[in-house]
Amino acid sequence: MEPHEAAAGPGDGVLDLSRLSLNNLTVDTVSEERKRDTRQLYLNYNRLASLPVSVFSFHNLELLDISNNGLTVICEDVARLGKLRTLVAKNNRLDDLSLPKEFGSLRLEVLNLSGNRFEEIPLQCTKLRRLRSLSIGGNRLKSIPTEIENLTSLELLYLGGNLITAIPAEVANLPYLSYLVLCDNRIQSVPPQLTRLHSLRSLSLHNNLLTYLPREILSLVQLQELSLRGNPLVVRFVKEMTYDPPSLLELAGRTIKSRNIPYFPCDLPSHLLHYLDLASKCPNPKCAGVYFDSCVRHIKFVDFCGKYRLPLMHYLCSPECTSPCSSNPQSDAESEDESSVPADRLQRVLLG
Repeated sequence: MEPHEAAAGPGDGVLDLSRLSLNNLTVDTVSEERKRDTRQLYLNYNRLASLPVSVFSFHNLELLDISNNGLTVICEDVARLGKLRTLVAKNNRLDDLSLPKEFGSLRLEVLNLSGNRFEEIPLQCTKLRRLRSLSIGGNRLKSIPTEIENLTSLELLYLGGNLITAIPAEVANLPYLSYLVLCDNRIQSVPPQLTRLHSLRSLSLHNNLLTYLPREILSLVQLQELSLRGNPLVVRFVKEMTYDPPSLLELAGRTIKSRNIPYFPCDLPSHLLHYLDLASKCPNPKCAGVYFDSCVRHIKFVDFCGKYRLPLMHYLCSPECTSPCSSNPQSDAESEDESSVPADRLQRVLLG
């Protein structure tokens, strides 16, 4: 079978000799001249149990894709690829002992090890000082090593779909980190030190065990998206968004209070007088209602001076108070804020 060479561009009729897709039958038949010209080599979906030795003779290689094979080890010869910048090895059978000791000497900028069998992030990976993107999602990681702070060039860290229980404070020492994906883990809390991630734009924490967020998270002024769905924090919000119709007693009490019907201690029994004293005024400025035992629990996103939007729980007297035209006390101010604050400064919390 012949090597597959991708066209350089639509309509130009010229082959891009820097990009080469091979299967296991042709990798050993490539000419030395062709190896010298190749910058990108794709060996994915080849059922490889090990890498052919000839791969390491592509000395000018900048990208190597060995995804979706049956690899259990990456041999030490990979260190010979001195110009390699991107290594994609997802969906193999790699584990904690699969990387060579000299792996950290590579000058990688992008590394994808997702869909393997790692239980720990190999320390060799934490020596890749030029690394900008590290993906180890869908493995069996239980923790994040403190040595992660050594990856000072990191912009994207993808660790979703693991068994991680905690975020070490050392993650906050990554000055250029813009995307942090920790969804589908077992994380119970967010360290307040993350406020030092001044470049962070997206934080994915959905499907974890979070029950609260530190107030310091409001200091992440560059954060544009925070995903929280599937956490006890959000589940509690959603479950409490219920409304039980008021009793006849409450309806009568609401009528007396909202219409300012006068009454005196001699008119009512002491327990009814006490009940009327428990009335809570509806916070909706367009509603003069009150409530006692029955209220609407309603989530409202509040914009903090254009820096961040967080869900707050509001207790309203009736479902009508949740309509767009008459919400909580901050509804008017929010609509004005959202029209005056640039869209790129309004950030969102994803609850579902």
